Amino acid sequence: MRQPMSWPARAGVGFLRSCAVVLVSLPVPAVWAAAVAWGIWWGAGNPWSWVLPFLLVCVGTTALSRPVCRMFRHLVVRWTGTGIPARYRQAAPVVQMSTGYWWNGFSYGRTRRDALLDQRWRVRWRDPANWRDLRFALIAPFTMGVIAAVPPSAAALAVLGFARSSPALGVLGLVVAGCGAPYAWRPVAPVAVRFLGSSPVRALTERVDELTAQRAEVTVAQAAEIRRIERDLHDGAQARLVLLGLSLATAEKLMETDPGRARDLMQEARAGAATSLTELRALIRGISPPVLTERGLVDAVRALALDSALDVEVSAEPRLLLDPPIESAVYFGVAELLTNTVKHAEATRAWLSLTRDGTGLVVVVEDDGRGGAKVGAGGGLTGLRSRLAVFDGTLEVTSPAGGPTRATMVVPCASS
Repeated sequence: MRQPMSWPARAGVGFLRSCAVVLVSLPVPAVWAAAVAWGIWWGAGNPWSWVLPFLLVCVGTTALSRPVCRMFRHLVVRWTGTGIPARYRQAAPVVQMSTGYWWNGFSYGRTRRDALLDQRWRVRWRDPANWRDLRFALIAPFTMGVIAAVPPSAAALAVLGFARSSPALGVLGLVVAGCGAPYAWRPVAPVAVRFLGSSPVRALTERVDELTAQRAEVTVAQAAEIRRIERDLHDGAQARLVLLGLSLATAEKLMETDPGRARDLMQEARAGAATSLTELRALIRGISPPVLTERGLVDAVRALALDSALDVEVSAEPRLLLDPPIESAVYFGVAELLTNTVKHAEATRAWLSLTRDGTGLVVVVEDDGRGGAKVGAGGGLTGLRSRLAVFDGTLEVTSPAGGPTRATMVVPCASS
């Protein structure tokens, strides 16, 4: 158990934290002071001499607002453990739709360049979070900054008092600094949470943007899947069925003139029909595995583990009935994770668990491989994360160098 600090230790830590708050709060007022000094020095009495200082105040405050807010978030989470999500707009991948237009997460563009230019404008300069950061940068110096400045100012007063042979003033400064230091920095957390946290309207706006981006991603994924199925049917089963028809037509013509050759063609046609049936079954398994439809998620995952090249240990609740779309997403997610383990992890064993808790379905896949797995743009894990996001699901991957790798999928859902 962590031992409580003594009063001198608390005062010392509080004094250092108060100084840090003052330093982080200073940049914006410093810009204002510099602009005022410049205006006075440049031309007193000339009304136009204040135009450039005014622009300096506007540009400087706007430019410093986001770094100042980031520093305060860092201090709050470091000192109190309270995380304040930044919730800045993130640039979505720019993808080309089947219509030929480019989707940037907000609108469509005729070219990729047009889509990127519009995205940069919307993401950086039209982000509503800019107004939140600007408001906080204006409030911070006059709230947290003023309160946090009390211990350093009192310490400076004490030094001044002792230097000028005024013990009463020095003692007063030490008392104020010592009593105020443990508490002067504490308004940082509530003020930052109040003014840097997302408002309900902002949260709803972010949710709408997220759902819009997910809809576009799902549309692109569905179009790609349809093209894949069409290509597999055209190059595989369709070609074999056409060849099968030609073989049967030739065998029909040779039935009377060359029965032996006709018999051979019939045997080849039968083998071709069996191969086409196998390919169709494989294609159907890629769309909706029969074992998943007939026996449910748990048995489907167990069958997947048996087919894996690894020694996979599966633990799951006996009856885990979910909606079919969620079962399908989780099944293909487990398949993706096991495939990555076989191809990249150099593992010999894997452990897979499916459980339910208060948040929904929790699927954990862990291996004894070399680790180092990363969720990169365009990779299979990124696609899996997008697939789970449709159901408000999440994917967290922990994979330090040397292993082990642990992937956790959480999907909020209710049993059927």
